[in-house]
Amino acid sequence: MEAWPQGMQTLSVWIAAILTFFIYSFLYKDNPLYKFAEYLVVGVSAGYYTVIFYFNYIYPNLIDPMKDPTYPHKWTLIVPMLLGFMLLTRIVKKYAWISRFSLAVYLGAGAGLAIPREMEAKILAQVHATMLSLWPFAADGSFQFWPFVTSLFMTVGVFSTLAYFFFSKEHRGVLGGMSKIGITFIMVGFGATFGYTVMGRVSLLIGRVTFLLKDWLHVLD
Repeated sequence: MEAWPQGMQTLSVWIAAILTFFIYSFLYKDNPLYKFAEYLVVGVSAGYYTVIFYFNYIYPNLIDPMKDPTYPHKWTLIVPMLLGFMLLTRIVKKYAWISRFSLAVYLGAGAGLAIPREMEAKILAQVHATMLSLWPFAADGSFQFWPFVTSLFMTVGVFSTLAYFFFSKEHRGVLGGMSKIGITFIMVGFGATFGYTVMGRVSLLIGRVTFLLKDWLHVLD
C-alpha cells in the first residue's frame, strides 16, 4: 500500500485533532460540535463494520459458495439468506413483524452457543479456581507459608461472599460476621474493577494528548 501524500497526511492529522477537541468539548457542556463528532463516529463506524461484515462473513459464507459449482448442498444456504432478508423488513413498519422470526432464530441459536461457552468461562472456571488445597505442607514435608496463606485467603473470601448473598436466614451470629467479611471482599473487588476502568479511560486520554502534542503540534519527539 502506497503512503499518502504529505498534504493528505497533514490534512488527516488536522481533522483528527479538530474532532478530538469537538469530543472533549462535552467536558464543558453538551453542544452542537460534540453532537457532530458523535454522529460522525457512529455513522463512520456503522459503514466501516458493514463493509467488514460483508467481506468477512457474507461474501465468503454465502456469495462465494453460491458461485462455486462444486459446493455441495447449496440449498442449505437459502435458509440463512432468507432469514437475513427477513431482518430487513423492519425498515417497513407494516411488515416489521416478519423480522421477529429471524430474531427468534438468531437469539435462540446465539443463546445455545453462548450459554455453554459462558458457563465454561465464567462459572465452571471460577469454581475450579476456588478449589484450592489448604494442606500447608509440600510433598517433601516443607511448610509452604505463602501458598497456604493465599489458599486460606481465597477460601475465606469465597465463603464469606457467598454468605452475604444467603438471604434465607437472617444475618446474625456467625452468618452475620461472615457476611460482613464478605462485604469487605465485595467492596475490594468493586474498587479494583472501578480502578481498572478509570485507568483504561486515563490511558485513552494519554493517547489522545500524545497524538496532539506529537503528531499535531510536534512538541514531542
